[in-house]
Amino acid sequence: MAEKTTESTKKQFTYRGKTIDELKALDVREFSKLLKSRTRRMVLRQFNEINEFVNRSKVKISRKKTIKTHDRNLVVVPQMIGMRIHVYNGKDFVPVDVVGEMLGHRFGEFSITRSKVKHGEAGIGSTKGSKSQAKK
Repeated sequence: MAEKTTESTKKQFTYRGKTIDELKALDVREFSKLLKSRTRRMVLRQFNEINEFVNRSKVKISRKKTIKTHDRNLVVVPQMIGMRIHVYNGKDFVPVDVVGEMLGHRFGEFSITRSKVKHGEAGIGSTKGSKSQAKK
């Protein structure tokens, strides 16, 4: 029997039929044509803010500084892929590594504001049985 040679090739990421390199070559307004309607309208309204953020981020990367933002409403565009952006969640900055699957989503979706509640044990005096222990 002949052995089958299988090549382990990772499937290349595409967004609406375009590769990441093709997407990075697009302008923000051209990229918005590939988005769904609600996100497209948002990107077209704030494309200046997105361009300014990308330019500031590139300058900070060249200076080896962290990119921090409070703007949780910014839409992820292809020029941001590969960046590590610290997004504010109301308490501290959460590091977010931008990957291709995040395109068209907003920063706030990746920096969760509410944490899971961790309940401890009941304290002394919180139940009737523990009140008698407190009197001792």
